[in-house]
Amino acid sequence: MSETKTSQLLQHRIDGPDGAPLLVLGPELGTTWHMWDRQIPELTRHWRVLRFDLPGHGGSPAHPADSAQALAERLLATLDSLGVERFGYAGCSIGGAIGIQLALIARERVSSLALISSSPRHGTPDAWRQRGVVVRTNGLDPLARSTPEKWFTSGFATAQPAIVEWAVQMVRTTDPGCFIAACEALAAFDVREDLGRIGVPALVVSGAEDEATPPADARALVAGIPDARLAIVPGASHLTPVEQPGAVTELLIRHFTTTWQESPAGPPAPAPIVTQMPPRASAVAELESAEIAGVRMRTDQYDGGLKIRREVLGDAHVDRALEEADEFTQDFQNFITRYAWGEVWGRTGIDRRTRSVITLTALVARGHMGELAFHIRAALRNGLTPTEIKEILLHTGVYCGVPAANAAFAVAQDIIREETTPEE
Repeated sequence: MSETKTSQLLQHRIDGPDGAPLLVLGPELGTTWHMWDRQIPELTRHWRVLRFDLPGHGGSPAHPADSAQALAERLLATLDSLGVERFGYAGCSIGGAIGIQLALIARERVSSLALISSSPRHGTPDAWRQRGVVVRTNGLDPLARSTPEKWFTSGFATAQPAIVEWAVQMVRTTDPGCFIAACEALAAFDVREDLGRIGVPALVVSGAEDEATPPADARALVAGIPDARLAIVPGASHLTPVEQPGAVTELLIRHFTTTWQESPAGPPAPAPIVTQMPPRASAVAELESAEIAGVRMRTDQYDGGLKIRREVLGDAHVDRALEEADEFTQDFQNFITRYAWGEVWGRTGIDRRTRSVITLTALVARGHMGELAFHIRAALRNGLTPTEIKEILLHTGVYCGVPAANAAFAVAQDIIREETTPEE
């Protein structure tokens, strides 16, 4: 295996008897494999247990992965390096997202699945991308200090100060770039339309007091997965395996014991893949010119542009713009989505950070301060830091004029303060 591929493998630890079936445990964002320590004594009586660290967490190399599928593929490569073909999988939060991806892209290898504190869509993309902005600006310390109230019930946090401090230190020592990439992975994660393709038995576990992934999210998973059952754990918040280790261990043992069935015929066949044939050239022309009830049909150019527009500007801004569009302005909204976002922002010649630099400069030069406000937000989400934005605006003071730069600084100051202030 090449050095590059080896560096992409995930740090892992294996406990339990040789020859036993393998059970893989996936961690929450900001934790290490030690979040599963209290499950290991009982689980290793039944299985050989593999725990792993996410990129930049614990001992895993700091090579960011910005999608749940990329994380799942790295885990599969790690298992391949160990000669593991078939396994059970349990994951918490982003670890659950990885498990769902495994069941979708490697169904024949996953015997059964447990999803803990998981969701088909974790919050909103805007919230995750803003979290990335906060980390890029302030580092992980402010986020680490606020983590216990999101992970644990107040009673547990008060009674277990050592575990609270352990949680803070885990987050604080995570690689910031890998943490930001994982936020991007959760921002993009949305499998609501894919749950019906999960063809393995699934246990869905939710803490009764979890506000990050509430029981309603767990019920959405159960409703969408064909063979799934739900367990709500009382007295638990988000990091349920740590807060209620006995209950989670018992649920995992019961689930994997009853669902681990190696068929004599081998693993189930993967779901069929339907390949969509490309349209004929004449059909493309017909689509471009077709109109239904006076409304021009939207092509992939529109859909791709809308996706980029949402990723750069945020769902809230785009939803507001589209909702406010009426018969008079709708064509203009379609126009900028298709051409500004689909045609120009969708090009690959330069990256989005560079496009943000150009956009900010152009808006200052033309005095478009209203547009500048939401493009400051976009620039932060595209990876520019407040310091870099300050330097851009200073530069515009020379080439676009001091009054224009002065107005731009006033706009940017408010937006940056709002976007980079950690949550209380």
